[in-house]
Amino acid sequence: MVYKKNLPESLLLQHSTILHMNAPFLIGITGGSGSGKSTFIQHLRERFTEQELCIISMDEYYLPRDQQKEDDKGEKNYDLPKSFDKKRFRDDLEQLVAGKIVIKEEYTFNNAAAKPKLLTYLPAPVIIVEGLFVLHYKKIAPMFNLKIFIYAKENLKVIRRIYRDQVERGYPIDDVLYKYQHHVLPSYERYILPYKEEADIVINNNARFDAGIEVVAAFVKSKLPPVAP
Repeated sequence: MVYKKNLPESLLLQHSTILHMNAPFLIGITGGSGSGKSTFIQHLRERFTEQELCIISMDEYYLPRDQQKEDDKGEKNYDLPKSFDKKRFRDDLEQLVAGKIVIKEEYTFNNAAAKPKLLTYLPAPVIIVEGLFVLHYKKIAPMFNLKIFIYAKENLKVIRRIYRDQVERGYPIDDVLYKYQHHVLPSYERYILPYKEEADIVINNNARFDAGIEVVAAFVKSKLPPVAP
């Protein structure tokens, strides 16, 4: 949802300026869970200002827990295309493309003790859209000017997923492994991996992706308007 009331004057001024810029260049980045998408995005974020690069992630658009589909054992499955508020995600992206500021509450991964912050997305010359199913959604994928797939071997993704969910989020190891086997992997093979062949760039993250970061960062820089003398 887009709000303009009670925004800082500096944002409103920037907003009115951005409205007159050319259409932004859209980059879609996908890959399986544990492939390193979030780390890759963070490295890019550190290289550019909010005025140069806007990054919007599908992770902020999960539907509430009570709307998530259950598997045969009654476990919630958060690894399906229907696990996300696809319409809201698309609407917010279209607002950014139109040069409008988007503000929404962050997703707190069902942590009842966490107070969600307000996230502000500013329109920018380059917009990166990151998430599991950004190439699968038929009304979103055609919006991208460049499609990037981050690839990693399955055993490495499992290790990274265990570290994230068990160490960082405190989930039981049995729960992490069950969901990877019954939710994450089937979804990856059906809804994510097939789009690797459609990607313009495939970045291998079995060890490191330094070269990939340099290439994409240079490309993003090439799409920025020239700095006035």
